[in-house]
Amino acid sequence: MSPQEQRHPGDGPGTVAGSTPGTAPGAASGGPGDGTLAVRAGLPDPVKHEPTLPGPVFAAHFHLPGDPTGPYTYGRDENPTWTHLERALGTLEAPGEPGVETVVFASGMAAISAVLLSQLSAGDAVVLPTDGYQALPLLHEQLRAYGIEVRTAPTGGDAQLAVLDGARLLWIETPSNPGLDVCDIRRMVAEAHAAGMLVAVDNTLATPLGQRPLELGADFSVASDTKGMTGHGDVLLGHVACRDPQRAAEVRRWRKIVGAIPGPMEAWLAHRSLATLQLRIDRQCATALELARVLADHPDVTGLRHPGLPDDPSHAVAARQMRRFGSVVSFELADRARAERFLEELRLVDDATSFGGVRSSAERRGRWGGDAVAEGFIRFSVGAEDPADLIADVLRALDAARKAG
Repeated sequence: MSPQEQRHPGDGPGTVAGSTPGTAPGAASGGPGDGTLAVRAGLPDPVKHEPTLPGPVFAAHFHLPGDPTGPYTYGRDENPTWTHLERALGTLEAPGEPGVETVVFASGMAAISAVLLSQLSAGDAVVLPTDGYQALPLLHEQLRAYGIEVRTAPTGGDAQLAVLDGARLLWIETPSNPGLDVCDIRRMVAEAHAAGMLVAVDNTLATPLGQRPLELGADFSVASDTKGMTGHGDVLLGHVACRDPQRAAEVRRWRKIVGAIPGPMEAWLAHRSLATLQLRIDRQCATALELARVLADHPDVTGLRHPGLPDDPSHAVAARQMRRFGSVVSFELADRARAERFLEELRLVDDATSFGGVRSSAERRGRWGGDAVAEGFIRFSVGAEDPADLIADVLRALDAARKAG
């Protein structure tokens, strides 16, 4: 069965972002809701005595007599386990759109690199955010080495629009990591397309349940599925989704050239994890907003950011384009020492990098360098713990950090 035949009927626009989590599409739009999509996405047609989700296919080569035709020839090119996952991700990225193609990668950075390096050539210019993912500056160096001009501007205020002139590709990260600024995707896409540019959106923090870049006009939706999509902190994975079959072929060719392929076990684990995506994301987003509201009134907290807060600088734009506001909250404590003490006092929160997992995590982001954040800046990823327990732990840790001086 073709990838197109495997896709599910789609839903219409999601809820207004400020509405209750979990009330996104469903009967009102004539299509299945997010939970139904997540549970059923990418599953093959039922076959008697076969599993609902086939197990991982471990194969470097396949039987291939005669001419090398058909979907599976060699393990670096395609794998049936990838195929199921790619169909599932495509269903979530753009429900009801059979033309969307998805390519999975060994990590989020592999997916990011594939778009940039498959679409740009010497003499081109690319516009990147100054406040995006920390590893992007590593790509700056490589792109310049290939003769590509790199321009940068902040995410907030749609500032990247000021440096578009003559560029080939606009790279958006919204909400940005770790500062949680938001840009207007529709506006950015409209102006970039009018100038003949391609647009890619890093949708890692939002996930397709929080925001659908392709529906907002982007050419590419890119994500590190290591984070919220798989959600258990045990898989490194990334993907690229796009409507244009030629662009998808170029991205897929880049994957083949550099060999940035996921293992079949990782792909299977990722697909299995998607079944609980809506359950996880709804719980995490709701608790994150509740935590943000509590922190807004705390005397030790400054610089609080969460797009779901009505007074957040990004709220108005986020409410127009996001279906859920995300599971990450950022804030500042007085200094490095106070932030370190706070992290040490937490009992239900892992002091770890990354975000989007079922177990809450937090870190003093400045320890890595590279992010323009204060020494006391905390990126807090809300997990699936009971909200009351998590919030109590955070408040207790803040109090203990203050008393410790």
